[in-house]
Amino acid sequence: MDPTRSKHHTTKMAIPTISDDPSYRPGLEGVQACRSSICHVDGQAGKLEYRGIDVKNLAEHSSFEETIYLLLYNHLPVERELNQLNILSQKLRRLPAPVLNPIEGFPAGIHPLIAMQALIALLQGDDYYADDISNPHHNLRRAVSLISKASTMVAAIERHRHGEQALPPVSKYSHAENFLFMLTGEPPHECAIKAMDLLLILHAEHGMNNSTFTARVIGSTNASIYSSISGAVGALSGFLHGGANERVVRMLYSIGDPENVEAFVEERLSIKKKIMGIGHRVYKVKDPRATILQGILPDLIEQCSGEEVKRLYNIALRLEEVVTEKLNKKDLYPNVDFYSGIVMEALGIASDLFTAIFAMSRVAGWCAHWLEQVSANRLFRPKLLYMGDHNRPYIQIKDR
Repeated sequence: MDPTRSKHHTTKMAIPTISDDPSYRPGLEGVQACRSSICHVDGQAGKLEYRGIDVKNLAEHSSFEETIYLLLYNHLPVERELNQLNILSQKLRRLPAPVLNPIEGFPAGIHPLIAMQALIALLQGDDYYADDISNPHHNLRRAVSLISKASTMVAAIERHRHGEQALPPVSKYSHAENFLFMLTGEPPHECAIKAMDLLLILHAEHGMNNSTFTARVIGSTNASIYSSISGAVGALSGFLHGGANERVVRMLYSIGDPENVEAFVEERLSIKKKIMGIGHRVYKVKDPRATILQGILPDLIEQCSGEEVKRLYNIALRLEEVVTEKLNKKDLYPNVDFYSGIVMEALGIASDLFTAIFAMSRVAGWCAHWLEQVSANRLFRPKLLYMGDHNRPYIQIKDR
C-alpha cells in the first residue's frame, strides 16, 4: 500500500509548480552551462562553425585529419603539423591485444555502438597513468590515440559479427580510406573515400548536444578521457540523438515508393508521431550538414551503388518536399540524419553500424571538449526542483 494514501498520512502537501521557480528549465533548455571556443551553431541562420570556420568550407576544402587538428589545437595545421599528426595517428591506430581480444566474447546481439563503448572503457586499463590528467601534452596524445583507435574498433566489431578476423590498420591510408579497407579488406573506390571523409568531417562536432554535455559532465569530476568518451558514446545511443540515422533508413524502406510518401506523412501527422530525420532541437531551418550530404548523393549513387539506394533517395526527396509543404510553419526541416543514413547505405554499410560511425567521428569533438573542460574545470552540480512531500512520518511495518 502506498504510504501517502494510508490512514497515517492525512496531510495534503502543496505540490510546487514550474511557475514557482522561474529558473527551472526542463532539459536545461537555454541554460548556458560553460564557455567554449570549439563550436558555434546558429539555428536561425542554419550555420555551423568549427573553431570559427564554416563547416561548408571544411567540407569543400578540408579533410578529416585537418578537422581533427583544428578541433584539438584551435588552428588549421601547416603541412609540417599535419604530417606530424598523421604520423602519430597512424602509429596509434592499432588496438592492444587486451582490448581487441574481448570482442570475440561479446554477446552475439550486442549493438556495435555498445560494443564500442565497452572497448573505449577497456582502453583505460592499457594506460597506467590514465587518472593523471595534469599534463596537457599527455592529454593531447590520449585524445589523438582515442580518435585514431575509434575506427579500428568499429571495423573490428563489424568483422567479428560476420565471423571474420579483424584487419590491422594500414598506415599509408587516410583515416577514411583505412576504415573502409578494414571493413572489407578491399581497397575502397575513390568516391567512397571522399564520401566517408565528408561524413567524418560533418559529424565531428556539434556544440553542447547531449553526448558532448555528458563528456563534459564526466570530465568535470576529473575522470579520465576514457570514462568521459565512453559515457558520451552511451548518450549517443538513444534514437533522440545519434540513433536516428538508422531509423530514417528503416522508415524509407517501409514507405517503399515515392508515391506512398504523402499518405505516410498524413498518417504520421494524424496520430501525432514523429517523422524520423525531420526537425532539430536547435535548427529552425534545414540543417546545413543535410544540404551538404544531399549534394553528394547523386554522384555517389551513380558510382558506388544501385537502383535500391536510388529509390531510397527519391523517397527521401519526395518526403522532404511533402514535409516542407505541410510543416514549414513549424520550422521542421531535414536534419543531418535524414541524408547521412542514405550515404552510408550507398557505401554498403549495415544500418546498425551507422551510429557507431557517427561516434567514430564525434570522438574528435568529444575529446576537444574534454580537453577544454579539464583545462579550466568546474564541477557540474546543478540543482533539481524537488516536487515531493516533506516531514512524512516513518511508520513501523506492523502499522502500515
